[in-house]
Amino acid sequence: MKTLIELYDERPLENVLSTDVFHPETTVFLCPQEMAQDKGIQEKLRAYFRHRGLETEIVFIETSLYYADKVKKQLGKVLEQYQDCVLDITGGTEAALYACGLFCAEQAMPVFTYSRKRNRFFDISNAPFADKLACELQYNVEDFFLMAGGAMHMGRVDNAVLGKYMKDFDPFFRLFMRYRRQWNSIVGYFQRVSQTRPDEPPALTVTAPYTVKGERGSRISAPEEALRDLQHIGFLSGLEIVTGERVSFTFRDEQTRVWLRDNGSVLELFVYKTCLDSGLFQDVHTSVVVDWEGDFKRDNVTNEIDVMATRGVVPLFISCKTCAVSTEALNELAILRDRFGGQLARAAIVATERCRAITRHRALELHIDILDLEDIRAGNLGKQLASLMQAE
Repeated sequence: MKTLIELYDERPLENVLSTDVFHPETTVFLCPQEMAQDKGIQEKLRAYFRHRGLETEIVFIETSLYYADKVKKQLGKVLEQYQDCVLDITGGTEAALYACGLFCAEQAMPVFTYSRKRNRFFDISNAPFADKLACELQYNVEDFFLMAGGAMHMGRVDNAVLGKYMKDFDPFFRLFMRYRRQWNSIVGYFQRVSQTRPDEPPALTVTAPYTVKGERGSRISAPEEALRDLQHIGFLSGLEIVTGERVSFTFRDEQTRVWLRDNGSVLELFVYKTCLDSGLFQDVHTSVVVDWEGDFKRDNVTNEIDVMATRGVVPLFISCKTCAVSTEALNELAILRDRFGGQLARAAIVATERCRAITRHRALELHIDILDLEDIRAGNLGKQLASLMQAE
């Protein structure tokens, strides 16, 4: 084909998949007025294809996708103006699909579609090149944000350095599970004894009182046993404890200091490693910050995704919770999945608390899988993640 005709869809994957697979010279989007007039969104889509290494010309033609006659009229104009046209009916409204059916019956223009369930293209009419063609694309995490007009920022964790810590994540998580009920207090102690001013580099060596002030006038005493265990796994060194008086130690490095000062890092790192160990994903990131507008302006809407992984054309959005799962957390995850993943995307919450029945019911309504304390204790997390990626 030379020209691919697409019915613009709110789901990003439907807009880009066929161009990514077939590499036409031109892709013509039949789109609503707001899209046809929004040069910013158009340029983001062109930028996505450049990111993918494609030189396809991208054209936007205005029509109403809810009026069959208007769609049919614009299809006729495209056919007159462009050569070797092929229509993809994977996306679009029912009215637009109806118009396409009428038009193609008259013009015998080739038509194909993509099946999400089978991950294959199919010849609808006069498009044998697409019949039962398997989609073998492999998207990475950043691809999904770019195709939706967003951008990816580095979050609290530099993923590039995680490789040298992989052997530490399992013992770190086992230690967390041992002290799960006291973890917030343990982290609170580290936060208070290792504070530095914003203009100072983080101090790795700490000498602090045995007991420090906590929130709302509370007192936090040094978690002696946990400190010794953290030294045993190599996160601390030079530990000295004078019970009731003082504590001194040295963080292994700045990254370890960050993890011991953050409540959720230990679970996120464990889930990140579990995804990698499964061998199921070609790209895995933790602490992913997505910029909804994609232009890195200060007042843009941003969200952090604890762990995100991709397999083929399917993204998995994972939220990690060391507390009870809330309805707000479910809703936020569903919005992110739908906006940047579409219908193929999966979403899961991994929690170190047992999940209430009412929360599971809401998660089921939103098509979000919940893997809780029982799944973790059973050692099933990797299998569960693999299972939900293979579910229809």
